[in-house]
Amino acid sequence: MSKTNFDFDVIVIGAGYGGFDAAKHAAEHGLNVAIVESREMGGTCVNRGCVPSKALLAASGKVRELADADHLELFGIHAAPVRFERQKIASHANNLVSNVRNNLTKTLERSGVTILKGHGRLEGAQKVGLRETNGLDRILTAKDVIIATGSDPFVPPGIKTDGRTVFTSDEAVLLEWLPRWIAIIGSGYIGLEFADVYTALGCEVTMIEALDRVMPTFDPDITKIASRSLIAGRDIDAKSGLLATNVQPGCPVKIELSDVKTREVTEELEVDAVLVATGRVPRSNDLNLDSMGVETTRGFIPIDASMRVVVGGKPLKNLWAVGDVTGKLMLAHTAAAQGTVAIDNILGNTREIDYRSIPAATFTHPEISSVGLSEEQAKILAEEEKFKLGVVRSYFKANSKALAELESDGLMKLLFRKDSGEILGAHIFGLHAADLIQEVANSLTRKQSVVDLSKEVHTHPTLSEVVEVAYKQAAQQVLKS
Repeated sequence: MSKTNFDFDVIVIGAGYGGFDAAKHAAEHGLNVAIVESREMGGTCVNRGCVPSKALLAASGKVRELADADHLELFGIHAAPVRFERQKIASHANNLVSNVRNNLTKTLERSGVTILKGHGRLEGAQKVGLRETNGLDRILTAKDVIIATGSDPFVPPGIKTDGRTVFTSDEAVLLEWLPRWIAIIGSGYIGLEFADVYTALGCEVTMIEALDRVMPTFDPDITKIASRSLIAGRDIDAKSGLLATNVQPGCPVKIELSDVKTREVTEELEVDAVLVATGRVPRSNDLNLDSMGVETTRGFIPIDASMRVVVGGKPLKNLWAVGDVTGKLMLAHTAAAQGTVAIDNILGNTREIDYRSIPAATFTHPEISSVGLSEEQAKILAEEEKFKLGVVRSYFKANSKALAELESDGLMKLLFRKDSGEILGAHIFGLHAADLIQEVANSLTRKQSVVDLSKEVHTHPTLSEVVEVAYKQAAQQVLKS
């Protein structure tokens, strides 16, 4: 089949951030592009994830700040009792979603991308089946096909959802009501962010974690200090080592909690609502992957470093996958980066992604962020490659800007090689941690030494000096070794 016989140069299945960036990047480089989407343009991040949740966090954060009379009094400020309107907070999030979705759609249209509404699937090499919303089914051809179908919330066995009293983050971002008492199953970033929202708006929260400690995916030192503010300092009852083995919707919602080791029921709860925040699973079931011989791992599509789909250990020609469906790093900005990398490789410009340099953030108040290796991973690498691992800690309580804001509860932990000074990872809890991590991520990408970084001048007084102090502490260890 020659190039002139294809309907499109590239067909992208899925219009989340991974698909959007791929389609836009391809069109900007002169390719004839179509993008297929069965739901709303923008995917999870725009419609049910990053965008609406950050709008809720912004609004509820204002409520929390204004309601903290003790904190305000330290500034000499006395505020009246805080009033808020749940519906207007929800509308703020919905309006933001609509605006971002419309802007994204217009951007693709201006770029010349053909938008196809319907369900896309593979129909063999360089073929995409499209079942349109009106039921019409047709086959399209493309020189290259990119799968970017994203992910959905994971609901463990034994938990029944009704979208009202037992729900996932998909429904939580709508903020249709405020339960007096809500149980949140899971203490990862999704659970923490919604606990932040609900407690700020006056809800009582019970947090249930299956692993042996709350916030198990975060650095232990960060967890220790962050949990004091984000959990112990709020109306949250945190339980770990327990599985929610049976959750029945209703009024009230009934929950059976079982010991994770013995699986024996140890406690029963009756709450007003349950948010299931137990992670996400890839959307790959309805893609007809068998037509290309693709075998998934727990639903995730295997890819190589260039984003080509791998079958039998070898990359396929002309079939690519990006975003959550690949399971690499289930973050919107990772998907976007993968999308542009896939297109660059399609254009013949060899590119790969260094996943270690991609930062992640949890937008609680204060925030948590990280990039690179955990301390445990860094220790394993140090043992394998026979180098000494350096670890330094920089505290917000020594930072003038944090003290001026009366927000000095924070910590930065920096991991590095003592031989070369190369940064291996960083973990931050504190005011604007999500912004601070980017500087470290950029340095990690460039494989810069902390010795060189320690010579860079940071603005005073700013929170960025927390990073500067860490670099200088690390540089001293490198120079002494």
